[in-house]
Amino acid sequence: MKTHKDLDAWKRTMDLVEVVYKCTQGFPSNEIYGLTSQVRRASVSVPSNIAEGAGRKGDKEFIQYLYIALGSLVEVETQLLIAKRLHYIDDIHQISEKI
Repeated sequence: MKTHKDLDAWKRTMDLVEVVYKCTQGFPSNEIYGLTSQVRRASVSVPSNIAEGAGRKGDKEFIQYLYIALGSLVEVETQLLIAKRLHYIDDIHQISEKI
């Protein structure tokens, strides 16, 4: 591996961030500091933690950061399910595939 940018997981989660940002553009304006902000931050933390872990020296540290990224990924999924329940989005199928 050369850098984190060579990892498929990093590339895919970067795509996920784009989808999340586009999806949340339609959320109500009163959610800008609530659910919109939360789901965006959680999605950004996924590739960020993969990158940080890849930048560490040891495999144990890398694995630890992958687990943190996985936790953020589940957080994104949960927040999007909440958005669906609140009728902010109709379908999370496209995003679920990326998750």
